[in-house]
Amino acid sequence: MAVDQISSEMLSKDEAYALVDAVMERDDLALTASAHEDEETGLWVFEAGCESPAQVEPFADLARQAIGREVQFSVEPLDPEVNWVAKSLEGLAPVIAGGFYVYGSHESGPIPAGLTPMKIDAAQAFGTGHHETTTGCLEAINILLKRTRPRRMIDVGTGTGVLAIALAKRTRMPVIASDIDPISVTTTQENASQNGVGKLIIAVEATGLTHPTITQNGPYDLIVANILAGPLMALAPAVGRAAQKGATIILSGILEHQARGVINAYQRQGMTLRQKLQRKDWTTLMLEMR
Repeated sequence: MAVDQISSEMLSKDEAYALVDAVMERDDLALTASAHEDEETGLWVFEAGCESPAQVEPFADLARQAIGREVQFSVEPLDPEVNWVAKSLEGLAPVIAGGFYVYGSHESGPIPAGLTPMKIDAAQAFGTGHHETTTGCLEAINILLKRTRPRRMIDVGTGTGVLAIALAKRTRMPVIASDIDPISVTTTQENASQNGVGKLIIAVEATGLTHPTITQNGPYDLIVANILAGPLMALAPAVGRAAQKGATIILSGILEHQARGVINAYQRQGMTLRQKLQRKDWTTLMLEMR
């Protein structure tokens, strides 16, 4: 697939992240979205990878909506032979969160004692463990597993399967891992096998919680969903139906200013907020079904 890179003019940090957040709320605009600081100026640049031929007009429209002003964008073709999602994540240092050690196959150092290792390589799916939403979920899982052992678990929007694999490795129980993206489903299956839990991960391509495999294996005592605030709020009624009494619901992909809206949506479905974890601008919620 041919890929183009959309780059913005220099922005403030808040503007760059507002654009990233706005693009992440859309599943039709870009393959990837990120922001980075220019070392010389201290200003920030927004970048997105898009299937070629990319158009700047939708990004200009989105900028007007997200940050309230005109922003100039440029387009640059990228080498079609390169997996740019993986390329952007190559060489990242291992992540330690919640007693888990998440590393790529390029990592040659020893695995620290006392941690649960997970080998997750960059792929055309979200979730290498480096983003604050993923580390927040890993820490929430660790908190939960210190006091209980769930038996019916599902990871909604699994990406690379990192959270489902974390649960399977710690509990040695089956975990359903669902995603709307078939690449994510394949990636999850491959990662599960690589991490020795291939028989415990049930990976399904599904939108929401209506897939037969999901409904037949419920109700759940643990539901994890690391997606985005908008889809999380839309998913709240379905989560309420799928969760058994006393179930834990771990939600992430939520910017701090979005947290109250997500909490309210789930409280309306009979859930109570038990804990909130903050990682930079991102929030992970732990709720309980009453």
